[in-house]
Amino acid sequence: MIRLIGYFFGIGTVVALLAAGGAALYVVKVSKDLPDYEVLAKYEPPVMTRIHASDGALMAEFARQRRLYLPIQAIPDRVKAAFVSAEDKNFYQHPGIDISGLARAIIVNVQNWGSRRPVGASTITQQVAKNFLLSSDQTMGRKVKEAILSFRIEQAYSKDRILELYLNEIFFGLNSYGIAGAALTYYNKSVNELTIAEAAYLAALPKGPSNYHPFRQTERALERRNWVIDRMAENGYITTDEAKTAKTEPLGVTPRHTGNYLFASEYFTEEVRRQIIGKYGENALYEGGLSVRTTLDPKMQVQARAALQHGLFKYDEAKGYRGPYKTISTIGDWGIPLAEIKAFSDVPDWQLAVILEVTPTQAVIGLQPERNDANGLVAERKKGTIAAADIKWAFRLLKAGKASSVKSLDGVFKPGDVVFVQKKEGSDTAYDLHQIPGIEGAMVAMDPHTGRVLAMVGGFSFAESEFNRATQAMRQPGSSFKPFVYSAALDNGYTPASVVLDGPISIDQGGSLGVWAPKNYGGNFAGPSTLRYGIEQSRNLMTVRLAQDMGMKLVAEYAERFGIYDKMLPVLAMALGSGETTVMRMVTGYSIIANGGRKITPSIIDRVQDRYGKTIFKHDERKCDNCTAEDWKNQPEPELVDDRDQVLDPMTAYQITSMMEGVIQRGTATILKSLNRPIAGKTGTTNDEKDAWFIGFTPDLVVGLYMGYDTPTPMGHGGTGGGLATPVFKDFMDAAMKGQRSVDFRVPEGMTVVAIDRKTGMRATEGQPNVIMEAFKPGTGPADSYSVIGANSFSEGAPVEVQSPNVNRVIQGGGGGLF
Repeated sequence: MIRLIGYFFGIGTVVALLAAGGAALYVVKVSKDLPDYEVLAKYEPPVMTRIHASDGALMAEFARQRRLYLPIQAIPDRVKAAFVSAEDKNFYQHPGIDISGLARAIIVNVQNWGSRRPVGASTITQQVAKNFLLSSDQTMGRKVKEAILSFRIEQAYSKDRILELYLNEIFFGLNSYGIAGAALTYYNKSVNELTIAEAAYLAALPKGPSNYHPFRQTERALERRNWVIDRMAENGYITTDEAKTAKTEPLGVTPRHTGNYLFASEYFTEEVRRQIIGKYGENALYEGGLSVRTTLDPKMQVQARAALQHGLFKYDEAKGYRGPYKTISTIGDWGIPLAEIKAFSDVPDWQLAVILEVTPTQAVIGLQPERNDANGLVAERKKGTIAAADIKWAFRLLKAGKASSVKSLDGVFKPGDVVFVQKKEGSDTAYDLHQIPGIEGAMVAMDPHTGRVLAMVGGFSFAESEFNRATQAMRQPGSSFKPFVYSAALDNGYTPASVVLDGPISIDQGGSLGVWAPKNYGGNFAGPSTLRYGIEQSRNLMTVRLAQDMGMKLVAEYAERFGIYDKMLPVLAMALGSGETTVMRMVTGYSIIANGGRKITPSIIDRVQDRYGKTIFKHDERKCDNCTAEDWKNQPEPELVDDRDQVLDPMTAYQITSMMEGVIQRGTATILKSLNRPIAGKTGTTNDEKDAWFIGFTPDLVVGLYMGYDTPTPMGHGGTGGGLATPVFKDFMDAAMKGQRSVDFRVPEGMTVVAIDRKTGMRATEGQPNVIMEAFKPGTGPADSYSVIGANSFSEGAPVEVQSPNVNRVIQGGGGGLF
């Protein structure tokens, strides 16, 4: 018997040795194909890029995976405790594989054989090995590789590093990756702000985010969260009382919307997105974890948007009501089809509503139903009213370009009409009517000393149209281009007191193009007048004669210096702003005048940092050699070296600024006098009032805008820069300059101020009326004898023929710059 037992023992030993040898050979074979776990030391996961305003406010996030990488030191202990309790309670004790946990899992799986899904026993280290280095295949080979890698990872990295990798990699659902991204997505909080209950719920999600969805699987989510809380208490991370309190809390999930976070900044954000892609590529934007600090002033941005929108509304409502936005059936539950119509997310004061009943004096409306957190419609259907007395403007109907009038509200609405409404202040049920303006526009505010764009509005609503009219719309600037013509003249021997003939002129364009005969707005003539008068009153005929006298090649050279055009066609019609450019370019050009003639590059981005905080771009490239001194040794204060090109003589810049101040005091923009501060600027209107411009500036702020239809269309008599655009500028400046001290324009040293006759430009005598103080450069002054540019070919009441070899190339659409 003993011999038999020995025999079986020997056989068993041989079999065990063979099995062990086979297992060893298998492990050796598997080990040869293992991935290099050292790549974990260089782990750079896809991280979202964040865009910030100049004051640090978050504007937007861009990511394919919503992830922010947090070092383990920045993750609170209670959050780490929640995940360790939920996933691997022996994490800090085991060598990579939890033998006791594995044994328990085997026993449970044997007991549940055939009735339940097998439970796993993967440690956090094993999950790191699987997620980073292996596939998710449910095979024995993968599990063996996972175990081997886990032992090796534990030997190479600290527990904290392994936990850091895990917490930053795992998927939480709702397109969020990593604990920092999940905290923002589910609770709109930083990780440091999470409560015990919130941390426990997030720790419950990695097992299966869809199984514990906060709205679709609320009960299961609560059950799993409470289980995690119990494990935290059981493991000693929280007290029993803390666990009881935490389990009484609701899930409290408040999903964070994606996209834009700063009100009114959508156009600005999109322009930043395009520039980042242009500089660094799409992967850098969506995966590179860049931190972008923009130039946006949030307060000024809201003010600019409000001013432009008010101007668009005022013009549009004066034209009349164009009809409903959409139409739907009001039979049955009208809330369902109304909810399918997309409202404008960036115009939050407006709501969509459907007309339910209408009488001559009042309309009953049904408001678009709200959605709950699960994106389903709420059951409540809210109603309100629109009173006829509140929307008299809508009684003028505009259809197919023809206007007609009605006398009662039932001629304006019919049931099923979907319209935009806004709640009247102080009422819960009364609403005003709105409509999307048919006219559009754009506005830019810039710091003239740096080129930093402080505000940019690209249209009425980004949700309606993503086309950024501030940077992408090519429009004729009209007379707002004239200051560049006059700057070229002042920089080349002319003075503000030079006299040019304001009289009729015609230009033979040659061939079939016929004669071009530009006119002043209103068709009148002022006769011989100073350059100052020509700017203040926006005289087209004077500008054409001045440009013809000095040559359009010189005007083109200056226009290109200022960045208005890349290459300007040197024909006389261009002197009246008949070429096409953008608001951004025009504001940049005016900024060069405002800062004393220094070239600037417009910028919407101040600084870009990579994921490690290293600055990889900054807009301000000025040098400061002594700014890095380690200690004070009585050395001079450091100075920033401004080596930018001088585009315009500083004295010329002041002269044209002074002349544009006259536009506000005596010219085409006198509405701005009420601002009671030094402001220079110029109106602009193109042929048939298709574009209305105003660009103006103080010593430290330049603001420009235009208004017009996207497809250039006459806006009607009075649709001028002075009538439409200037009031918008005034509204903005009223808000933006409130509380700021008034600053005078800086006068360059060496200039002299002389009293001259406003009409003749000659030196004035003491007591003479109609006198103005004019600035002159050293060595210049009022003319000693009276001469008129263009007078030698002037005949009273008859056109003056001016031949030009290039006029057959006058830009399409004819001359602009009517006013």
